[in-house]
Amino acid sequence: MKITYVFLGIMLLSLMIKAQDKIRPNVVFIVVDDMNTWSILKDYAPLKTPYIDKLKSESLNFINAVCAVPVCIPSRTSFFTGIAAYHTGAYFNNQNTWNSSLLSKTEVMPETFKISGYTTWGRGKIFHVEINGNREKEMFDNKVMKGGFGPFAEKEYWYAKTQWFSIKPWTGPDTDFPDVRNANAAIDFFKEKHDKPFFMYYGLFRPHSPYTAPKRFYDLYKDEDIKLPPGYLENDLDDIPLMGRELVDSMKKYSKEGLSKKEVWLKMMKGYCANTSFADWNVGRVLQELDNSEYGKNTIVIFVSDNGFHNGTKDHWVKATLWEQADKVPFLIRMPDKKAYVLPQTVSLVDIYPTLIEYCSLKPTNHKLDGNSMVPIFNNPKFKWNTPGFSCYGENYSSVRDERYRYIRYPDGSDELYDHSTDPYEHKNISQKTSSKEIIKKLSVSIPSKFAISLGGKKELQSED
Repeated sequence: MKITYVFLGIMLLSLMIKAQDKIRPNVVFIVVDDMNTWSILKDYAPLKTPYIDKLKSESLNFINAVCAVPVCIPSRTSFFTGIAAYHTGAYFNNQNTWNSSLLSKTEVMPETFKISGYTTWGRGKIFHVEINGNREKEMFDNKVMKGGFGPFAEKEYWYAKTQWFSIKPWTGPDTDFPDVRNANAAIDFFKEKHDKPFFMYYGLFRPHSPYTAPKRFYDLYKDEDIKLPPGYLENDLDDIPLMGRELVDSMKKYSKEGLSKKEVWLKMMKGYCANTSFADWNVGRVLQELDNSEYGKNTIVIFVSDNGFHNGTKDHWVKATLWEQADKVPFLIRMPDKKAYVLPQTVSLVDIYPTLIEYCSLKPTNHKLDGNSMVPIFNNPKFKWNTPGFSCYGENYSSVRDERYRYIRYPDGSDELYDHSTDPYEHKNISQKTSSKEIIKKLSVSIPSKFAISLGGKKELQSED
């Protein structure tokens, strides 16, 4: 009799787990690389992103979201761990980031999903650095394929000192690009039968340079339609402290014999737009297949970029600054009901991990999370979010963003303040105004009193992550 009761207990537990798996949501987490907010704010008229437009029409659109660090490896380190850079010291691109005593022991997002009973799937640009031996292979149930940024153009297409800013419409097969091969693999995954809820991570390499993409994406753009970036202003650095100006490349490294600076710049703009449209197409293919599958109605989709991008504003091309263009990111969350809201809350990529733990009923992590769960916003779009977005790029390089202002402070105490209600492109530094003192005092509360010692790496002006 006792054996029978034990057997029935085991059967009941098994049925409860299966029932729970049926109601626990699937997660599709899509991360593009170096995509600024033009795609969701429509700041740059020529840019064409029809699939992101559709996703936006079905999603929570966080228009003031920020990355924790405005470069690749530390940004991904922060959102995969839920730990802010000022606690880890991961400020710069560094191949040894995950060898630190803290990060080597820290449980990352896919590991939590796997331990919590999810099938885990990952392809594309994930951590962009080796993470402690076999950990990456063990945290995903599929074979994680390695692959780079795809084909580079020949030397005659260079517009800078290296191939990273080569530009070329590609006439080879689409599958020359890892983004396409990885999208194909994601599509195949949705066609399979899954008995457990799944966590899918699809990391794109585009629109990161080199600006090579299938030719049809270049054909979307006529040369005469390509303009300088919105918000470009000559002499924009005149009221910037020295430590801020030192982060800027002044576009001097981008040139091509026989072309003016503006001509080179416009060619790069066209290349960036073509690559953004290429990324948009790949994202659209994956989501279309998800929606056509049996899993579409029980899946939360998160779409973000790892950092923003300047495209010439502040005389700077890439990221790695404390200004809006580098720190603000597209951030869309599509809930299963596909209700759309434009949300002003200043969430951060660091908030994704704690949000998914709560929303998907995952087990707690083995470490303290710095982010906050966004589930209250899911339940009430007008939820009062009292935490400003915080970004940093080195010890005591701080940028605080609330729904109206951005405050920047450098290690020497020099600072900047911008009122986004009247100055969305941060042209006028008002930090020295008497009326700004109370605003600065309020925002300064969000700047950490202590920053972890840097794990090392290069403070890059031209990023080749």
